[in-house]
Amino acid sequence: MSTVEEKSQEVTEEQPDDATPVDPPEPPPATEAEPKGGILPAFLIGIVASLIVGWVVFPQLLYSKKRQPVDFNHAIHVREVGNDCAGCHYFREDGTFSGIPKLDKCVECHAEPIGISREEADFIEKYVATGTEVPWYVYAKQPPCVFFSHAAHIKMGHMECATCHGDIGESEHARVYQENRITGYSRDIWGHNISGYTRHTWESMKMADCARCHQKENVHQSSVQTKKGACFVCHK
Repeated sequence: MSTVEEKSQEVTEEQPDDATPVDPPEPPPATEAEPKGGILPAFLIGIVASLIVGWVVFPQLLYSKKRQPVDFNHAIHVREVGNDCAGCHYFREDGTFSGIPKLDKCVECHAEPIGISREEADFIEKYVATGTEVPWYVYAKQPPCVFFSHAAHIKMGHMECATCHGDIGESEHARVYQENRITGYSRDIWGHNISGYTRHTWESMKMADCARCHQKENVHQSSVQTKKGACFVCHK
């Protein structure tokens, strides 16, 4: 008898007669496959949440809101001063544009209080009496590298002010100024729709808006001053 057979016989003899046979371990229960129906709703919820954050929440964080130092009534000034916008926003004798009026222009009419409103009294007390310029927030202020000629657009192009500025001449109160916390520029430059979509020409003042209008009106794409084209037309 071989050694292996002898050892096997010894193990068999040592095992008691009443030993209970050991059952093999049961296999783990089969797990059911994860349902795939919840992936699409979760994806759609994520898309909607992203749009809400990007188009609603993010602009609230990106732009700070500031009120103008004086609640300016454009409608009454257009009516009383006359000459539409040019009554206050005029061209000087040398052809340059005055832009936002300085205090001396306001004093021509407001050397003394007009009416008894609190707003008028504050204007006289804070600015006229002290000779302090009003620190207006400029909605349409462009970066320093941008050159915009009002003379070229109004005098030569015969454009209406409303093309770029909308119906501001009919407003009775100054809009809240919204400033980009990163760039420091007005929200009117990019537009109030964060996606950049606009329906009217005055809703944004980006370079693409200018280029689109120039192409539509078939504007000669070169600078009157430098005779150069491309970037030098608007960027100096």
